Amino acid sequence: MALLQTLAAKGQKVVRESLLGLLARIALAATFWLSGQSKVEGLTIDILGGEPLRLGIPHLSSGALALFATEYQLPLLPPAIAASLAAVAEHLFPLLLLLGLATRFSALALWVMTLVIQIFVYPDAWPVHSMWMSVQIYLMSYGGGKLALDSLLCRRRVPRSNV
Repeated sequence: MALLQTLAAKGQKVVRESLLGLLARIALAATFWLSGQSKVEGLTIDILGGEPLRLGIPHLSSGALALFATEYQLPLLPPAIAASLAAVAEHLFPLLLLLGLATRFSALALWVMTLVIQIFVYPDAWPVHSMWMSVQIYLMSYGGGKLALDSLLCRRRVPRSNV
């Protein structure tokens, strides 16, 4: 019985310290990457495998600009700037999350983005946004786990002596 309890405790520790952060990072990255891909042309990296790989210079699609001009209408930002910022954020922060690099910062950036989307764009989508925000808050609180570059870099850092 003690052996089973020890094994269960070790299994829980592995899940908590490694798998949960990894799965949270992958799920969040996939969600925002796909959204970012819908805003650009010239660069196609379809993680679902529906479209062929295209490694060109990305630029905003006319559809994305139209959405930001008509449907999204964020306050304080012109549509072209808002669309550009969203497209960059939806590509940069998912990449960082996949690597587990700057995980807490990336999750915070996507949390702010989700909050803006919830308040100004799709206020009725709170069930989906609350799920995203839960994952983002988890990553902000606990980091990306042991399978993240953040964790590797922290372990390799040598403490400085007080001279």
